Amino acid sequence: MTNDWAPDRALYGISVAAELTGVNPQMLRVYEDRGLLEPQRTKGGTRRYSGNDIARINHIAALLASGLNLVGVEQVLALEAETVRLRDQISRLRRSQS
Repeated sequence: MTNDWAPDRALYGISVAAELTGVNPQMLRVYEDRGLLEPQRTKGGTRRYSGNDIARINHIAALLASGLNLVGVEQVLALEAETVRLRDQISRLRRSQS
């Protein structure tokens, strides 16, 4: 049985995502065009956002509100992803040495 409320399940259309986050649909499309966001698509091409996407949109909005521009947001998100990757690598190395 599938968990309908799993954070990675794409449940929300663009208008609902916009309402939940306070980010207008046009900006959500810009985030997607810039590679900051990758909503899932239905067979018909309609964007569907998950709880994880909503959290990412809120994170992007907070970074923008702190004074960063989209280029700065891209860099912060890239650094955060690299940090997660490196932490995972360190954990794997530590487990392999045990």
